Parts: sequence; C-alpha cells; structure tokens
Amino acid sequence: MPATGSLDGDTLFVRRGVRIPLSELTFRATGSGGPGGQHANTANTRVEIVYDVAGSAALGPRQRARVIERIGPLVRVVASDSRSQARNRLIALERLATRVDHALREERPRIPTSTSRAAKARRVEEKRHRGDVKRTRQRPPVED
Repeated sequence: MPATGSLDGDTLFVRRGVRIPLSELTFRATGSGGPGGQHANTANTRVEIVYDVAGSAALGPRQRARVIERIGPLVRVVASDSRSQARNRLIALERLATRVDHALREERPRIPTSTSRAAKARRVEEKRHRGDVKRTRQRPPVED
C-alpha cells in the first residue's frame, strides 16, 4: 500500500479506497514571498493547490459530507518550503492528502466507565492517611 500523499500515476493516494485524480485539483504557482536574492524574483516556486471537495467524484457521499463538515467545501494547501517548484508541488500534495485523511478519520465515541472498587478504596485510604498526618501535626491538648 502506498504512503499517504504518494502519487500513483495521475492520482493522489490519500488512504485505502480514496484516490484523488490530479485532474480534480487546481494548481497555481506564484513567486515566494520574503528575501531570497536574485533567485526569488525570477522563479515561481510557491505552489498552491485547491481541491473542490463538493464537486469531487473521488469521495463517496458520506466521506464528502464528513470532509466538508470538518474542513469545508474547498481545501487549499500552500507550499513554499523549497526553491524548487517540483519539490513544493510534492510537499503540497502530501499536505493535501494528510488533511483529507485526517478529516476522513472517524472518532470512536468515548464510553464512560465507572470508578473501580479498588480505586475507591485507595482514595478513602489516602484520605484517612492524610487525616492521620494532619492530626499528628496538631499541638497536644493542654492538660489541667
């Protein structure tokens, strides 16, 4: 099984059963901000990817609803970490896959448990011990 965010031909692998075709993604390259010398103003290395979740055929109806609920109908990812546009494109694809994967995760409901008998007994014993410690710190009663 490929790693999350890996490319398999012209599809992006997100998780088992979810592969996003690159044709559903909108890529845009712009100049990176910040200092960078002569190289910065000549190369459009910053990569932005927009994924239209609402119009995607890669997700089923329940998956689409879950992603829209958690991160919205449009997922936008930006990468300007590297000086290479190709490397930034891969980084952005990995980030997109990770965000969609996290949005698709189903949180198991927490099942509340009751306190065990032993835990209750330990608590009462600690309270009794603490009371004994405090009692020994008191001044002895004045005898007449």
